[in-house]
Amino acid sequence: MVRFRRLLAVTLIVSITGLGLPLPAQAAMLSTDSALAATQRDRITGMLEREDVRLRLESYGVNPSDVKARVAALDDQEVAQLAARIDTLPAGADGLGALVGALVLIFIVLLITDLLGLTHVFPFTKPIR
Repeated sequence: MVRFRRLLAVTLIVSITGLGLPLPAQAAMLSTDSALAATQRDRITGMLEREDVRLRLESYGVNPSDVKARVAALDDQEVAQLAARIDTLPAGADGLGALVGALVLIFIVLLITDLLGLTHVFPFTKPIR
């Protein structure tokens, strides 16, 4: 048991001492254009990894890995143009989903007002008053 404690103490001392040692670092100037292109490229590849986009590409007969390879091969100017075109596209909203959501919200509001006794819309509710 004494040997185990001694071994554990030596191991902890060495590992804690190693935490204080500085790690090598390298710094360089990074242009704004290349940093912006890198974030735009990440955003485009992230969009291509979404399930709905992958399914849509497959429905067109396009292999998603081929698309990712093509995006990786784009230069910074082409990535910026593609990101700008994506930003100008309208947001894809489901009209039916919005309608159902609005109807559910209206139902809940009317149900709460019925339960509070402010209205009498639904015959299956009893007011708490």
